[in-house]
Amino acid sequence: MDVILLERVAKLGQMGEVVSVKAGFARNFLLPQGKALRANDANKARFEAQKAQLEATNLETKKEAEALAAKLDGQIFVTIRSASDAGGLYGSVTTRDAADAATENGFTVERRQIVLDQPIKELGLHDMEVVLHPEVSATITINVARSAEEAEIQASGKSIADIRAEEDAEAEFDIAELFDDVGGAANDFDDEDAPIEDAPAEDDDQPQV
Repeated sequence: MDVILLERVAKLGQMGEVVSVKAGFARNFLLPQGKALRANDANKARFEAQKAQLEATNLETKKEAEALAAKLDGQIFVTIRSASDAGGLYGSVTTRDAADAATENGFTVERRQIVLDQPIKELGLHDMEVVLHPEVSATITINVARSAEEAEIQASGKSIADIRAEEDAEAEFDIAELFDDVGGAANDFDDEDAPIEDAPAEDDDQPQV
């Protein structure tokens, strides 16, 4: 199906271009969201009549998007989830969760604006692209952790694997110290209870003076 783009659409073209797309993509996405019109003579004339207004509106929304992107880009939002010791989530984090986290922190973000190839299923820091305008985007980071304390540790650059390795090393160190203390106490006990050797007996066979 041929359509006229009413705004820039990634991987398709710029405003005003006539492009060929699959009918399902046009009916389910481009047309209902007002991103394109069917490319017929009536709609071509309609576009030309509205072109100046469309360009002005696009410029205004682009400036607004750039202002928001300047504040949003680089933001880190914490999402608390239950997970296994290995870091696997009992569930997943989706674009809706990311949008809710951003909104709770004072940013107006809709789930359809967030680009995520597949749901997040493990703890850690995960970057996401937020498309604020066809020509403007920002990158946010979702810090998925089991607690606020764990989120702070992850934000410092440590992974769950690092945390577990440190905990295991500390546990091994404590066990080693415990055995050293027990061993030292046992040695002290043995020294205290060791029998005192008798003085050597006089030899009866020695000649009398």
